[in-house]
Amino acid sequence: MNEVILKVNNMSKSFGITKALRNVSLELRKGEILGLIGENGSGKSTVSSIVAGMQKADEGTMEFKNENWQPESMIDSLEKGIGMIVQESGTVPGITVAENIFLADVGQFKKNGFIDRKEMNNKAQEILNSIGEENINSSMPTALLDMQDRKLIEIARVMRKQPDILIVDETTTALSQHGRDIIYSIMNKLRDENKSVIFISHDMEEIMHHTDRLTVLRDGQIIRTFEKDEYDEDQIKTSMIGRELEGDYYRSDYDDSCSDEVGIKCENITVNSSEPLFDISLEVHKGEIVGIGGLSSCGMHTLGKVLFGNIKPEQGKVTVNDSEVKDENDAMKKGVGYVSKNRDYESLVLNAPINDNIASGGLDKFSKGILILPNEEKKYVEKQIKNLEIKCNSREDYVSSLSGGNKQKVVFGKWIGRGSDILILDCPTRGIDIGVKQSMYQLMTKMKNEGKSIIIISEEMSELIGMSDRIIILKEGRMTAEFKRSSHPEESDIIGCMI
Repeated sequence: MNEVILKVNNMSKSFGITKALRNVSLELRKGEILGLIGENGSGKSTVSSIVAGMQKADEGTMEFKNENWQPESMIDSLEKGIGMIVQESGTVPGITVAENIFLADVGQFKKNGFIDRKEMNNKAQEILNSIGEENINSSMPTALLDMQDRKLIEIARVMRKQPDILIVDETTTALSQHGRDIIYSIMNKLRDENKSVIFISHDMEEIMHHTDRLTVLRDGQIIRTFEKDEYDEDQIKTSMIGRELEGDYYRSDYDDSCSDEVGIKCENITVNSSEPLFDISLEVHKGEIVGIGGLSSCGMHTLGKVLFGNIKPEQGKVTVNDSEVKDENDAMKKGVGYVSKNRDYESLVLNAPINDNIASGGLDKFSKGILILPNEEKKYVEKQIKNLEIKCNSREDYVSSLSGGNKQKVVFGKWIGRGSDILILDCPTRGIDIGVKQSMYQLMTKMKNEGKSIIIISEEMSELIGMSDRIIILKEGRMTAEFKRSSHPEESDIIGCMI
């Protein structure tokens, strides 16, 4: 257990004027799961990506199995024994599942100048089955799969090489419980085989439960490593943010009162899709937070898109102030904003500046006809950067350079800037650290008190209970229960209605 398989010595890395890592040293032992935790931008993904060959350090050295470690690429790293499942999507949509699993290695199936696709598909199916995923057909186009299934393909691609070290970077936030169970099973199996895992997660309960040691990073430096018997949630949180959390985390009140006036309403919504809905009706009042929960495939994410006009239902309608929502543009004109679960693909343009992303939600606020007023646009954007405390060098920074928490703040800024009265938030704190989560929750409470209607769609039970005036549970596309805000919620009853 104490034999060291990986050493990182005095590693430093900068991106422009930003110091991502400052003299970081850590050790990974054989047969352990080492957790890395810290706020967004703390350096945990940077150090892991250098270990996995995604990028080079500016200073420092690494040792793997007592030898100098300088992988040329992630493919080189995986071939030599260290594989990484990245936080963002790592599949190619225009090819099949099998081709993604054997990416850069399809040539092994070449016979007489042609790829033996039958053999490749069969081998890929065996790999999927071996990790516990038997529902994905290896011959199908990857583009037809949702984000969760594409993440399972990435896991299969890495695990086919049976690495000595597996790095799991914020992967579980993108997975259903089935997918998470697959990851946990793989991690435990590797530990039992005397192999090692580096596990990065913002979920405090998850990381404390599934790791043997826990290293905290802050501002590119290692603050402390906790052994399993030293785990203390409050101490870990304090180490992460450098101070004790001040003020309330979730809402401290248990008053579910709100205006009698309805902000948004849907009636008899039915949608025929991979995540269908059947006869869903609900009202969200002004000054009310309604939480919508269930298992990942229950239809709650579909409902969010229906409410925003992104999906047109086969039956039923969505109304704001008794006026039917026709499409997304109409929803925006009626004061509806939508934060997608799939933030990087549906809510942001990563290869564009912060300015353009925030401004895109409020063009009508600083333009006359077809003319944009540059000074007014600047004031509009900088107000959101200041109010939401978005960490950046300037409004011209590309969104792709931001941490997950700051990306999400940009999304919020887009809708808050235009004064949206109704906000549909689908997994609004996915992949966000504890400090930013607290500020997001405080912002939601503030918006509730201002009379806005807020819908939180979430796979986190604590978030639903902590923030909602009412919780509506969906199961297999149908509404199964409703729970009102309480100081003593029965979590087991809520979960029972989901399963």
